[in-house]
Amino acid sequence: MSFKIVVDSCCDLSPAMLKDPVFLKVPLTIRSNGSTFVDDETFDQGDLLWSMRQSEDAPSTACPSPQAYLDAYQGVDDVYVVTLSALLSGSHNSAEQARMLMEEDAPEVNVHVFNSCSAASGEVLVALKIRELAASGLPFKRVCREVEQFIAKMETSFVLESLENLRKNGRLTKLQAVVTGALKIKLVMAATPEGEICKLGQALTMKQALQKMVDKIASDPEHKGRVLAISHCNCQERARQVKAMLEAKCQFADILIVEAGGITTVYANDGGIVMAY
Repeated sequence: MSFKIVVDSCCDLSPAMLKDPVFLKVPLTIRSNGSTFVDDETFDQGDLLWSMRQSEDAPSTACPSPQAYLDAYQGVDDVYVVTLSALLSGSHNSAEQARMLMEEDAPEVNVHVFNSCSAASGEVLVALKIRELAASGLPFKRVCREVEQFIAKMETSFVLESLENLRKNGRLTKLQAVVTGALKIKLVMAATPEGEICKLGQALTMKQALQKMVDKIASDPEHKGRVLAISHCNCQERARQVKAMLEAKCQFADILIVEAGGITTVYANDGGIVMAY
């Protein structure tokens, strides 16, 4: 059975991963300071970061239309779809609407939409897990079941250099942003099992915050043997340092580093690190 894995553009697959024809990315769009950025191969991270710094307003994002997803579903027997958390974006809802349209037009095609309950590196892990299972020849329903179980066990955490975009987008209370900004406090954040953003802890410096995040991961016995992905926003050296910290304290089977695309850049901002395993 032929298959494809459709992802929204918050899934930070590397250029090497995207060379695999089973992957197809459907872009979201971003508006910042009067400019529009399409989160595809034309996206320029430096331009978006500059635009966000110039603007007093929050950047806004628009999810793909159901038609864009429907177009992406064509041509194979099995379609697996990965979207960022349904509580953060309408991307999941658009993908589901397209699935229902596909069910009417071509009921012989299997389509399953996964709510990653995550973003960025979390979506990458889900997409890679689907590829591993589907390529092994497992039936469609079993792949879906095992990937849903994988998502339920996945952990996502992040540390951001700046909380401005989260504050502007209403993801953080104004008081939290003012206090952390004034005191230069770095928050260690995570995704809840439902895909909402929550606070894990705080530190006075980025180095301390990253160490807290690494220590928390290392204390989780479930991490052993898993794959961890690090998505970084314009801070490759920091991502490499975090990888070395994890290798010293943890027992992951592999640690991947990927670069933030446009939507991750909006959420993480310059210097942000998002990890999932």
